[in-house]
Amino acid sequence: MIVHIVMFVFKQQNKEENIYRTKAMLEALVQKIEVLQSMEVGIDFSRSERSFDLSLYSIFKTKEDLRMYATHPAHLEVVDFIKAVTQTSKVVDYER
Repeated sequence: MIVHIVMFVFKQQNKEENIYRTKAMLEALVQKIEVLQSMEVGIDFSRSERSFDLSLYSIFKTKEDLRMYATHPAHLEVVDFIKAVTQTSKVVDYER
C-alpha cells in the first residue's frame, strides 16, 4: 500500500475561497481516478506559525497506481489550479 501526503500553504489573495475550492476539487478526484483508493482532505484550524493551510492523505495499491494518478488529466487540471493559488507545498510518499 502506498501513502501520498501533500500539504499546502495558500497565497493570501482569495485564500479562504481557494482553500475550499481546492478541497472540493481534490475530493472529486476519488470518483474520477480509479487507482485512487481513498483520499482525505483537511483544512487546518489552528492557524499556528508552523501550520500549512490544507493537507491531503491518499492511498494507492502500488507505486505504479500513484504514477498513473500523478499523470491523469483530471489530476493535472487540479494541479494547475493549485499551482496558481499556493505559495508552497510539501510531499511525502511511503509504503505501508
